[in-house]
Amino acid sequence: ELLLRQVEEAQIIHLNFESFEHISLRTAESLYSFIKQQIRTDKPYYFLLDEIQEVIHWEKVVNSFLVDFKADVYLTGSNSHLLSSELATYLAGRYVEIPIYTLSFAEYLQFQHYYFPDKIQEPRVAFESYLSFGGFPVIHTANYSAESAYKVVFDIYSSVLLRDTIQRYKIRDVELLERVVKYAFDNIGNTFSGKNVADYFKSQQRKIDVNTVYNYLYALEGAFILFRTPRYDVKGKEILKTQEKFYVSDLSLLYAVMGYRNRMISGLLENVVFLELKRRGYQVFVGKLDDKEIDFIAEKQGEKIYVQVAYKLESEATVKREFASLLAVKDQYPKYVVTMDAFWKESVEGIKHVHIADFLLMDGFF
Repeated sequence: ELLLRQVEEAQIIHLNFESFEHISLRTAESLYSFIKQQIRTDKPYYFLLDEIQEVIHWEKVVNSFLVDFKADVYLTGSNSHLLSSELATYLAGRYVEIPIYTLSFAEYLQFQHYYFPDKIQEPRVAFESYLSFGGFPVIHTANYSAESAYKVVFDIYSSVLLRDTIQRYKIRDVELLERVVKYAFDNIGNTFSGKNVADYFKSQQRKIDVNTVYNYLYALEGAFILFRTPRYDVKGKEILKTQEKFYVSDLSLLYAVMGYRNRMISGLLENVVFLELKRRGYQVFVGKLDDKEIDFIAEKQGEKIYVQVAYKLESEATVKREFASLLAVKDQYPKYVVTMDAFWKESVEGIKHVHIADFLLMDGFF
């Protein structure tokens, strides 16, 4: 893009700090010295710095780039806690953060049209394949079998677990960490606390401290393996500090570690909807209203939507249960029940019932 804009190559400095080639630049002082030597004109320069968290005190040196040079700086990092450290105060108010997720359903369809133009499927049919394979771009560039795709994803998972979790957080009991991962994966869509996890391990004759559980979950969030979703009390208008939900950053990670879990279909669908809301910039909560639960309350720029997710509305009891939570909310914000049903009433008292494939492809929810 920069070259197309007639920027000279000498003005573009690209460094990947995971490469052994740049291992000598992994301190603030050595990186600053190297960059300073590259700047030979008064033209603007563009620094593209991949995996910046590998550089010790990276915030200090990046701040110096902004102060000392005419520079446009782009950073990538594979850790969600990258900008939460005390050092990040150096950059406060001076950066734009762009979260990157795996492919959305709409992007998955674009990949299908590009790589497999002879196998175009109707969106609701294509969604079942998306649900089975997840959204890692690499597995949608070739005709992988499910087994091969999960093997590719497992290799990604293993490297992330080692590099961004075990090494970064100096975790010694790897086997216990993997058990916590499997517990979280097995409870996608269920609320639980660190105490629930510790009690479960205790029942399995395996002792683990509650603080250790929370430290492991924190590390897994940092590595973008899990997303934590707090609960919100609709009536009290406050965030609750217990019984959160965790969702996986891509369903294929769950399949690669645990195998495909059809019995978890409702939780899997919740996970897909959660990621879509995050991609669209919403702050997402699990809702509590008296004794009822609302799967998602999503807020953005003062607007709000409510979403209930279910596999199928196969009985009147299911219909009543899924719509009851939303009917109890008396504001005028949009409300959706999202399922995989082929046929249904379009709405109930203003609450829209939408097939999940259609929901994921909607331009907007208002």
